[in-house]
Amino acid sequence: MQITGDNNEGKAELDNFILPESKYPVIVTTSKLLSTGVDVQTCKLIVLDKRIESMTEFKQIIGRGTRINEAYGKAYFTIMDFRKATELFADPDFDGEPVQIYEPKGDEPVVPPDEPDEPGDDEPVSGGGVQIGPQGKGQRRTKYYVGDVEVSLVAERVQYYGKDGKLITESLTDYTKSAVNNNYASLNDFLNRWTSAEKKQAIVEELENEGILLDALAEEVGKDFDAFDLVAHVAFGQKPLTRRERAENVKKRNYFAKYEGKARTVLEALLEKYADEGLTNLEDPKVLKLSPFDNYGTPIEIIQAFGGKAKYEQAIKELEHDLYQVA
Repeated sequence: MQITGDNNEGKAELDNFILPESKYPVIVTTSKLLSTGVDVQTCKLIVLDKRIESMTEFKQIIGRGTRINEAYGKAYFTIMDFRKATELFADPDFDGEPVQIYEPKGDEPVVPPDEPDEPGDDEPVSGGGVQIGPQGKGQRRTKYYVGDVEVSLVAERVQYYGKDGKLITESLTDYTKSAVNNNYASLNDFLNRWTSAEKKQAIVEELENEGILLDALAEEVGKDFDAFDLVAHVAFGQKPLTRRERAENVKKRNYFAKYEGKARTVLEALLEKYADEGLTNLEDPKVLKLSPFDNYGTPIEIIQAFGGKAKYEQAIKELEHDLYQVA
């Protein structure tokens, strides 16, 4: 599927490409439409076939593959580079060393050979005088050794590139706080902007365009928090709530009491989707094509259960408002 700014058919399929539960399209070609602000959780292969001159753009493009989704077997991704961008922008301090580099020659197959076997549980991996190895049966917690002395990780330095391509050496949380405070003077400012936005995903994209690495922030703060709680906690010291906690608060406030039948069932299922996966599915009407909503009828039939499209959209807005209501 071609997904570019001048291809309306392709743009209409963008949400299907993003949703992990949607099977099609499988392969997408694009120019820059997927470079930023798109969370493609199950993207396993990124093919580069254009000249890239910006470190920031390169990081944004390959960033589409860095999400892990164990439920759908996504634990790594591969870059197929026809333009040597990975050589031009190689940054071991930022990326770490690649697991495998394969450069086929002549008639050699394009697909690389199987990766070498990983060391056994009892074999620590060594490098640069430091040995690293898993600890305990069935566990993947890491031990660190300097010589034969076991040590603990006390602190780590994080470096990453900002939207201007410059290397940032302050902590990820400090950079996030500074970037957010440049746009929002207080928590109330951010809350007002969040609650008034037609689509919350638009604010997420704005934050990413400011160079805020929400995926990396989630790794540091907690994967069960959505973008609102990550930003409010890091930038303004607000106690974060997990998506599940926010969903349970909605239930306690008896939000669903004014709905009945199919409409109530659909809203309850949407709330579960939010708790499990976040805002993207909640705001996208195409989610009604997926399980479990396909058991309740066609998208048109589901929307009619609310009294029409306008009332369905109003119900979603009210649900989002309740999700972020101050307890």
